[in-house]
Amino acid sequence: MLAASSAPAFVNATDKSDRKPKIVGSGDCQYVVEHDCMQVPDHIRWEDTHGVAVDAEGLIYVKHRTKTVEIMDAIVVFDDKGRFVRSFGKEYHGGGHGIDIRKEGGQEYLYLCDNKGYIAKTTLKGETIWKQTAPKLAPYADAAPFINQKPGIWGKGRKFSPTNIAFAPDGGFFVGDGYGSDFIIRYDKDAKVIGHFGGTGTALGKFQTPHGLWWDDRPGRTPALVVCDRANARLQYFDQSGKHIGVVKDMLFPADIDIQGDLMLVPDLHARITIIGKDNKVVAQLGDDATWRKEVLADNFAMRRQPARWKPGKFIHPHDACFDHDGNIYVAEWVAVGRMNLLRKV
Repeated sequence: MLAASSAPAFVNATDKSDRKPKIVGSGDCQYVVEHDCMQVPDHIRWEDTHGVAVDAEGLIYVKHRTKTVEIMDAIVVFDDKGRFVRSFGKEYHGGGHGIDIRKEGGQEYLYLCDNKGYIAKTTLKGETIWKQTAPKLAPYADAAPFINQKPGIWGKGRKFSPTNIAFAPDGGFFVGDGYGSDFIIRYDKDAKVIGHFGGTGTALGKFQTPHGLWWDDRPGRTPALVVCDRANARLQYFDQSGKHIGVVKDMLFPADIDIQGDLMLVPDLHARITIIGKDNKVVAQLGDDATWRKEVLADNFAMRRQPARWKPGKFIHPHDACFDHDGNIYVAEWVAVGRMNLLRKV
């Protein structure tokens, strides 16, 4: 039996006063907002919905963090109608965070980041291929006591607490240690560490929470790694070796990245979603409303715990977002009861 999410249900995101669907965006980037778009099963209770990814079949994978005593699956899979397909990943309970999908040799795999201090590669049904804790690098010289990941010892500083992964074109990948050292860790195609760059700071090439990242190979651009330097309110670009090559300013609190065609999608934890063209100019701002944002951020983000205050067509804290194959957008929000939104392209 399926049950509705514990979040308030806004059917097709309609306003009760006029029953008209809420549309966000402008020009060619307009979307009808459908909040709480997943039929969450009884054995899952959303808390912080952290990450979302779509596989080749069109199935949607949601990674959420639960802090309750009851251990539950942290990865939940739905079809494109929002119907529950399967769930797994009790070992990621309490860790939440990044989830991405990569095709290798004709098969797709999940790459996962867990705030409890490790990264993992699994099949689409959750069978573990490998799992790693803190890399043996200078930033983690004092990390040895933390590698067993006992409760309560991870967090900012020299403790490994990865947030998201980006795939390098040579088969390797990059890991953003967003809640740990503020370094980007480079891995080769065999998941062996080959270097790192960044670290804490405000200068170009440094980070304050490198939260999300992506290999930007949009047509007409020089391929490069783009990183959400969240607390520095910017995106930073690097070549594959980690050399700083560019910056995009005027962000708010950028959380992650996805790319489709010429468009780059940047969910922003401060109540909006930005779509950027291949020239890195803003194409559309979804949900951008300064008055609403002030309410969302007030009183230490109190609204994230108060669903009765949420409004149809408005976002609270977009934490991750991705395109599906038809150009629609799925948005995972960092709110206390969890919320998945579908932005259906007009």
